[in-house]
Amino acid sequence: MYRSLLAEMTITEQILTINSELLAREVTITLLVPADYNKAEPLNLLLLNDGQEVENLMVSQALEDLYNTNKIKPVLVAAIHANEERLQEYGVAGNPDYKKRGTKAELYTQFVLDELLPFIHQNTGVNSFASTAYAGVSLGGLTAFDIAWNHSEVFDKVGVFSGSFWWRSKGLDEGYHENDRIMHQLIRNTSGKPDVKFWLQTGTEDETADRNKNGIIDSIDDAIDIIKELELKGYTRPADIQYLEMVGGKHDMPTWAKAMPKFLCWAFKA
Repeated sequence: MYRSLLAEMTITEQILTINSELLAREVTITLLVPADYNKAEPLNLLLLNDGQEVENLMVSQALEDLYNTNKIKPVLVAAIHANEERLQEYGVAGNPDYKKRGTKAELYTQFVLDELLPFIHQNTGVNSFASTAYAGVSLGGLTAFDIAWNHSEVFDKVGVFSGSFWWRSKGLDEGYHENDRIMHQLIRNTSGKPDVKFWLQTGTEDETADRNKNGIIDSIDDAIDIIKELELKGYTRPADIQYLEMVGGKHDMPTWAKAMPKFLCWAFKA
């Protein structure tokens, strides 16, 4: 689709609220919509956790830049705001961590599938999307991965920025073993191979912790081990898995904002 410099695509922002029965709270959604979207062209959907950070992640700016250089297909972004329940709603569904965080992750998954997606269809008038991706940062990234992994009938791509793949069932002082990482174990124990593609990002300055004293920070070790588990399932790089390791990248919004255009190009390449 050709766009001249005289008619640049802009992003319209809409703030909507869902009264969620499942989460027993009002959930704010920021919708980012291409202003001059040609309805004859298929529209894609991106769900984004931690939607309260959508401005800090510079998503609108990334979308406009990529649209106007013809690098991505039209995307509707639904950014889901978290609140003080974040540490309970996020995580791995049915698998709270060793501090009993993530007790509402199963409810959050149900909210996304049973309340949010119908709400998006109803409020946008779009009955079906060409593709549906899910993304998140840190613990929101782990959550996006978990939901996409378990619901590949809905999601075909997932993007994880500095994901909390350390999420574990035992504390480091409780006889912890690498097998106690919950998502790695979930991948191993899943029968079959969900039809999902994966985009993972870490930064070399995500943290300083190094559990196994191998000279590699945990966030990188944990992400690489996720990739190894996926490869054992039969996924291949780069066809199914893309990995971005950002030199100097930190566990912060400026780093993830810098990575956002790379993810969007991968997920919705024109």
